[in-house]
Amino acid sequence: MADVVVLVDDMFFESKIAETAKQAGVAVATCDTGDAFLIEVERAQPRLAIVDLNARNGAIEAIQRLHETGNPTPVIAYLSHVQTDLAARAQEAGCKDVMPRSKFAANLAALLTGEKY
Repeated sequence: MADVVVLVDDMFFESKIAETAKQAGVAVATCDTGDAFLIEVERAQPRLAIVDLNARNGAIEAIQRLHETGNPTPVIAYLSHVQTDLAARAQEAGCKDVMPRSKFAANLAALLTGEKY
């Protein structure tokens, strides 16, 4: 089972997340649609869920639906630092934290291993 479930459809970041997880010994499941993400979070009951808010297939909607079900999995999200409206929408949807892509990348190992969150 996955320790962390990630919604990402950017191949560069998917690869970065997978490689960092492998080096850290963390089981990660990646999904490229909001529906697949919701199914995997329910199935795996991970410690953490991560969402790329720029994913084209229902990122905000997936966060909203996850929290509407009462699922306690904390969700963190990342995006471009200039997308302040999208960041606010993600927090309203139930994200524990929303961070710029650069901060996410810099803290990825700590996020995956649980040192942060």
